[in-house]
Amino acid sequence: MNLETIERLKMSSENSNIREKSPSESHAEVIVRMFPTDANPAGNVFGGEILKHIDMVAGIVAQRHSQSNAVTVSMDSVNFLKPIFVGNVLKLNARINYVHNSSMEIEVKAEAENIVTGIRTITGNAFVTFVALDKNGKPMHVPRLALKTDEDRTKFDEGKIRMEKRLKNRQK
Repeated sequence: MNLETIERLKMSSENSNIREKSPSESHAEVIVRMFPTDANPAGNVFGGEILKHIDMVAGIVAQRHSQSNAVTVSMDSVNFLKPIFVGNVLKLNARINYVHNSSMEIEVKAEAENIVTGIRTITGNAFVTFVALDKNGKPMHVPRLALKTDEDRTKFDEGKIRMEKRLKNRQK
């Protein structure tokens, strides 16, 4: 038996009431219109404004999956690929890729839409890690992921590698 199998057995015996959930059960999509207060004088939306919305939609996914309070632990691999402008609609798609005990990796993809022209542009992506907390504010186990598709399995494996790197970097 490998370490992951032992860990899953341990989790299931400790939390027999926690069932597996597929990534699609926790998926979230948010659409937000960008206004002048969200941008600099040139009309480019602030990165911090985009990060706020990324964190919010990732939190929805984390709380849907864990069915508990969940807090942001890290936000990494944030890439701003193209600008978002005042008047654009910011569309954020978020899905859970990986879970480990109490932590969850959420992937968020950002897209801007110019409502007048209908042109949509991929503008960024991020990986956000959350930890589920119980009623006493302590980390709690979360449901395992039911990996139903090849994409689910691939994203889980990639998420596991990223999580291992995060943990290694925290120990430095």
